Amino acid sequence: MANILILESYYGGSHKAFLDGWQKHSEHAFALLTLPANKWKWRMRHAAITFAQQVNGLVGQGGQWDVLFCSDMLNLAEFCGLVDESIRRLPKVVYFHENQLTYPVQVESERDYQYCMTNITTAMAADAVWFNSEFHRGEFLEAIEKFLKRMPDYQPVEVIDEIRSKSSIHPPGIMPIERKHELSSGSLRILWAARWEHDKNPEDFFAAMKILKQKGVDFRLNVIGEQFRESPEVFNWAKDTFADHIDYWGYQSSRDAYERALTESDIVVSTANHEFFGIGVLEAIAAGCYPVLPNRLSYPHIIESLAEGRQADFLYDGSVAGLVEKLEKMLRGDAAYLRDRQFNINPYLWPERVVQMNQALERMLL
Repeated sequence: MANILILESYYGGSHKAFLDGWQKHSEHAFALLTLPANKWKWRMRHAAITFAQQVNGLVGQGGQWDVLFCSDMLNLAEFCGLVDESIRRLPKVVYFHENQLTYPVQVESERDYQYCMTNITTAMAADAVWFNSEFHRGEFLEAIEKFLKRMPDYQPVEVIDEIRSKSSIHPPGIMPIERKHELSSGSLRILWAARWEHDKNPEDFFAAMKILKQKGVDFRLNVIGEQFRESPEVFNWAKDTFADHIDYWGYQSSRDAYERALTESDIVVSTANHEFFGIGVLEAIAAGCYPVLPNRLSYPHIIESLAEGRQADFLYDGSVAGLVEKLEKMLRGDAAYLRDRQFNINPYLWPERVVQMNQALERMLL
């Protein structure tokens, strides 16, 4: 059994769910130091200092560990320069939930390149770099090259191969969800389960719903997901426009309510322009929803892993017209394959994910 020191600068959302799921199902011992999930820019700036102070205090009290594990929100190189030598010698793993080179911003000039450099140096300082999807790894490494080649001189593009050579893919696990086996009687229920932000492209989703409504196609809507102070205006418009179609609307405040919204849906739709993994879609599939996903991002790989050779059944071309065509066939009962919702979800359930993650850590300790 390994003793793992975990530093999480942003203990909320997917970061928290990942660590909670891992700890619950792992045989290893965890010492978890966390910071609240707010003010992410400040977290990335001060976390190395704060954690170094905390860890040095624990070392002074006799604290010892076998592995150091952190997320991409920590400046690992800076932390290593401030912490006790016994910690610097530990095998170090960084998990990339997201990265600041490709995280969507509405205006590119808003991107702070210091955070991009933090991600790069953190990956360089780690002994192993874990990504949540193959898509994410490829996008990140490609973005590093583009980023460095924009610099005036001293462009260390060789770090790309260095990071690639020590990287691997470890998708986050999901908890088992009671699966819905039968389609809804009456109108089929379409699910949106994503953050209410522009990179999830809600405009295309609701544009497709508007066309279906104008065509007289019958459907119900479950629109859930995390909301923020400034959500896209299209949600206000959609709440009024589809008032007579809506069953669930807004953030579900408990896990039970969230799972109920999933199991009371038939089709999960994504229109995302950016998604590092897509755990909300995966959980909806686990709950028995039929996925209708754009042929981009991490979705093709996820679908292939769930239902080998059947990507064409679940992917559309990414356009509003393509989404309407796909959904209309289902909603009018013309797509017999809609009833075939058998997926091999087991590789993404936490018990199996933990086995693979633990094995990867144990190889580092040999």
